[in-house]
Amino acid sequence: MKRSHHCGELSLDHVGQTVTLAGWVASRRDHGGVRFIDLRDRYGLTQIVFDSEHEPTVHQLADRLRNEYVVTVTGEVTLRPEGSANPHIPTGAIEIRTTSLIILNEAKPLPFALDDTITTSETLRLKHRYLDLRRPRMQELLQLRSQVSHLVRQYLHANQFIEVETPILTKSTPEGARDYLVPSRVNPGEFFALPQSPQLFKQILMIGGTDRYYQLARCFRDEDLRIDRQPEFTQIDVEMSFVDQEDIMNLIEQMVRLVFKETKSIDLPTPLPRLSFEEAMGRYGTDKPDLRFDLQLQDLSQFGATCDFKVFRSAVENEGIVKALVIPGGNAFTRNRIDNLIDTAKEFGAKGLAWVKINEEGNLDSSIAKFFKAQALREALPSAQPGDLLIFVADLAATVHQVLGRLRLLLGEELQLIDRNRW
Repeated sequence: MKRSHHCGELSLDHVGQTVTLAGWVASRRDHGGVRFIDLRDRYGLTQIVFDSEHEPTVHQLADRLRNEYVVTVTGEVTLRPEGSANPHIPTGAIEIRTTSLIILNEAKPLPFALDDTITTSETLRLKHRYLDLRRPRMQELLQLRSQVSHLVRQYLHANQFIEVETPILTKSTPEGARDYLVPSRVNPGEFFALPQSPQLFKQILMIGGTDRYYQLARCFRDEDLRIDRQPEFTQIDVEMSFVDQEDIMNLIEQMVRLVFKETKSIDLPTPLPRLSFEEAMGRYGTDKPDLRFDLQLQDLSQFGATCDFKVFRSAVENEGIVKALVIPGGNAFTRNRIDNLIDTAKEFGAKGLAWVKINEEGNLDSSIAKFFKAQALREALPSAQPGDLLIFVADLAATVHQVLGRLRLLLGEELQLIDRNRW
């Protein structure tokens, strides 16, 4: 039976109309002579009512319903009783008084609840991906991705770009990771490589006169999984001729502003804040810093070169650096919590993590405090205040930045320093 509307569409304008909806049973409630279900599709929820007084046969059939049954219902759109409206959903003012119910498919007991508060492991969710995708949050993400893709295409077409699909089966070329190889049936012993990026093809397009190219390119890289590494991913791939750095930055900046405005109603500043690579690495330990909180890396290399702590002096003498994070209120950290930070730093690549507490009187509290002159440390680190915790890493610059950059993000989350409303 074809549906006449979707589950997020009905409103007061439809009261009195007979409609047909189809979807999944999101929840059910039994009040004796009246049964309710929330019917869900990717557009939203609608409350369905089965009344034993008016439709006893349909009411009896509804007793079989369980969560995630797939059903089609037909009935009249009516106002909800006074005081029972739900202002949190678009269809909260109405309900459907059912005259017909068809069970299209039953469902076995679910391995996890399909709501956005689940704490189920990712492994179990991926095993039952078809169920996980029914969750409202997953549907929102799919719709957001589709909307972003559409906006990007519109924007680039308006700026005279041509979308070109480049080959997926190609030859191996030097890139940043290993290639995924596909054996050739036609040429035994030979292999295709899946592209890590469309680099060669877009350069050919530029030479061939296609001065503005883009595609939403699928890329494949055979490398170890990390939080920012995936074996396959999609990138917005753009190439332009006869332009300079400023042209590229302005183009992408306006595209990002458009996407945020249309998808989140957020007006980003113009121009967007800009950092050099050196400044980003030096202040935040990463080339993609989270600027929503101000916990910055502090350079103490000069202090380390003159203090009596051998670890710091040795690092500087061997062309390394010493940097620190000042953790506000960190004097309250227990020794166990500090030990966990040390273990985490080692996991991130550090040989160790030095630390010093500044107590409420301004004195230094640490097993390494005897190597420091308190006044010299205060002068080198004027942002440190009584009650703070200082953590140090001394090593080559790449290691220091990687470790402290990741610890900075971890502490930003743990200490709730991140302003979620800042973009």
